Amino acid sequence: MNAMKTQYHKINRKHYSLGELIAIVSSCAKTQSESLAALSDLFKSGRVVIQSGKTIKRLRLATS
Repeated sequence: MNAMKTQYHKINRKHYSLGELIAIVSSCAKTQSESLAALSDLFKSGRVVIQSGKTIKRLRLATS
């Protein structure tokens, strides 16, 4: 059973703004909670980085 509502988007090789990343993930998820879970998983994995000028920072979520 396919849990996603649209085709998988390959997002690994392009630079997106944070808003674009959220829109892409949301377009693939059925519900808002699924979108939030997918985004938090991306952040926890360390695969999302933010660049400001020449400074690059990895986004991480604190777990308790």
